[in-house]
Amino acid sequence: MKRELVLGALVIAGALSAVLAASGREQAGTPQPSASALQVDKLTDNLYVVRGGGGNTAVFVTANGVLLVDTKLPGWGKPLLEKIKELTDKPVTTIVNTHTHFDHVSGNVDFPPTVEIVAHENTARLMRDMRPPTGVPTAPRTMFEESKGVGLPKRTYKDTLTLGSGNDRVELHYFGAAHTSGDTFVVFPSARAMHAGDVFPNKGIPIVDGNNGGSGLEYANTLARAAALPDVDVVITGHNATTLTMDDLKMYIDFNRGFVETVRAAKKAGKTLDEVASTWRVPARFLDAGYSQPAGDTGQSPSRVRMNAELIWNELK
Repeated sequence: MKRELVLGALVIAGALSAVLAASGREQAGTPQPSASALQVDKLTDNLYVVRGGGGNTAVFVTANGVLLVDTKLPGWGKPLLEKIKELTDKPVTTIVNTHTHFDHVSGNVDFPPTVEIVAHENTARLMRDMRPPTGVPTAPRTMFEESKGVGLPKRTYKDTLTLGSGNDRVELHYFGAAHTSGDTFVVFPSARAMHAGDVFPNKGIPIVDGNNGGSGLEYANTLARAAALPDVDVVITGHNATTLTMDDLKMYIDFNRGFVETVRAAKKAGKTLDEVASTWRVPARFLDAGYSQPAGDTGQSPSRVRMNAELIWNELK
């Protein structure tokens, strides 16, 4: 059953990542869970990004232990632990989950019960249900059902939360709905870095997950509040193959704000959702900056452009 769950989740993750994968990585060849399949980027002497097996994981080595941001797909928690042991002999003490999606939280179940798991209060509620992301099929069971609740957050916050102090300080910020209703921005002040999770997945159209409280109308506004944070140079994204910058984040705000204005103008002009979905194209300046043009509708499923446009359409008064 566990193997079937992992394989099923990998298929779903391929669907989820396909709409996020502006980096163009091939999802069909997703490897089996192993430490060797994970890649590590060193950002500072004590901050790393571990890629592969789901969403990008931040590894922050403090004086007393390791703080992780996100824990990947089902089956990838143990390989992640093995990879961390290659970086430090200190134990993992804290996990921060940026949002509820299975490719960022499922590895939680593989960590010792002594590890403190932290998330925004909305994310903690959503993780109990593990609803499928909008437009993405769901696995028949969740890892948290299998674990009888092991791996769910027990510490939550509303607006901001500080963990640790001095050079080990980590700041959690919530700025409103965007990708989901509980997206956390994780700031490492000593490294001048921030993990944005899937609110900034990569250079491409995002998943606006209405099933989990996401808002297309508020998306850019939420990002703008994060972009106003001081002393951040490096942005760890949810899925991009490299770190990005605050200037990249500000361009992403423009990208998402422009899409909302396109939908708003179409609705005001009496056009239809079909017209938006069939005619919208990524503007040239974003293509020049490495953004991808998302696929159109297929016979089996609507495009991400259509799904996001419909969500925004319904949010508009």
